[in-house]
Amino acid sequence: MRKGFKMPTAYTILFSIIVVIAILTWIVPAGQYEYVDPNASKLEPIPGTYERAEQNPQGLWEVLYAPIKGFYDAMDIELFVLVIGGFLAIVMKTGAIDAGIGHVVRRLEGREKWMIPILMILFGLGGTTYGMAEETIAFYPLIIPVILAAGYDAITAVSIIALGAGLGVLGSTVNPFATGIASGFAGISIGEGIILRVIILVLAEAIGIIYVMRYAEKVRKDPSKSIVADLEKEHKKHFLGDKEKEEVLELTKRRKTVLWVFGATFIVMILGVIPWAWKFNITFFESLNNAILGIPVIGKLLGNPLPLGDWWFGEITLLFLVSSFIISKIYGMTEKEYIDSFVSGAKDLLGVALIIGVSRGITVVMNDGGMTATVLNWGEETLARLGSVAFVNLTYLFYLPMSFLVPSTSGLATLTMPIMAPLGDFAGVGRDIVITAYQSASGVINLFTPTSGVIMGALALAKVPYEKYFKHVWKLLVIVSLMIMIVMSLAVIL
Repeated sequence: MRKGFKMPTAYTILFSIIVVIAILTWIVPAGQYEYVDPNASKLEPIPGTYERAEQNPQGLWEVLYAPIKGFYDAMDIELFVLVIGGFLAIVMKTGAIDAGIGHVVRRLEGREKWMIPILMILFGLGGTTYGMAEETIAFYPLIIPVILAAGYDAITAVSIIALGAGLGVLGSTVNPFATGIASGFAGISIGEGIILRVIILVLAEAIGIIYVMRYAEKVRKDPSKSIVADLEKEHKKHFLGDKEKEEVLELTKRRKTVLWVFGATFIVMILGVIPWAWKFNITFFESLNNAILGIPVIGKLLGNPLPLGDWWFGEITLLFLVSSFIISKIYGMTEKEYIDSFVSGAKDLLGVALIIGVSRGITVVMNDGGMTATVLNWGEETLARLGSVAFVNLTYLFYLPMSFLVPSTSGLATLTMPIMAPLGDFAGVGRDIVITAYQSASGVINLFTPTSGVIMGALALAKVPYEKYFKHVWKLLVIVSLMIMIVMSLAVIL
């Protein structure tokens, strides 16, 4: 009996692309551009300066060595990912986020209608800040019984959690796994384009909330209108039978303090990466930094920290490391508990760091083989000349199938940004908008793709068939996609 096709892992897909690119370096003409500033982190090719270069085909050694070189090239981003993993593990160990959501659910009992917008906003904040996804799984056993008891259905419960968090990830403002990694490989600050991303986040969540609330009210008034009406008895028996209520963690003072520090960390990160001085001519943080360092003794003890606005991956990595330690002390963890939890969290994201290295290997082969400039030249002569509006929308549409092909958001960013970001320069489209197109398209795909362990795990917990879930969300996906394309088009016009 033949086994069905099994999708290869992201590692296999990305290494296969390295092999294909290496073969193409024997065929595709090599070329080079002149750059505005060859020493800058953001390499901007000068339009019209492309010229042929000596062919440098990549062999077996270069193919095997590419992921190693890629890992070295992206060490700052990879270390950032590992530290973020440790930070999130420390926060999750305190139970603060679980307790916070549980507290809201408990307080809204009897007013379940308002639970929909409030919980979707809370999950959306998790999605936009740290890419909340797998963490949502823990909330289904808590929220599904409450929603069913209020007269809604299992689809409503899944929508509150999965769409709330997923639309937040789609509108990632400072999500380190989408915006952060893509910004690093585009050579720009995470803070660039944050206003546009906030607009998309607010609109996407608003559309999602209205969509879910309309459906929920329709089901409450007439249960036969539910997409899973045929499963109503089974769901109520399973989730509302004789089972005890899911235990809700208590929101203690310590957990409240942890939530405040957690939120403050992301606020400081945002302040740190927005280029206040050189882009907006706001020198407040530089003046404050100089004033503090000018204090006798204290200034010397502090050393030479950079002012907010000049931070990059090294500084924000340090921020999350220090915050994780502060949170561990607030919660009273021992030194061993802190180290074990931090290392465990970093270990969970080691796969992401490795994917970044392998993905970066593709760029290494393209650069060493002289292909990058040639591909950019093709883009300059075709895509970029279509105009900024056409370019940004084609970029969004390009990333939809690419998100299926490369299911890792970090891998996709590492793979494509070295090409797509400079193409934006040729088309007169800011690199931050190219990043927005990438993360929005990836976010839309991750709301429904059957290759997503988060979506399929949620549906299994809620006992909702995938085809019924897709029937529920496909209209929302179309509406959100149209909104994104309109907002990005206006962004490049205005």
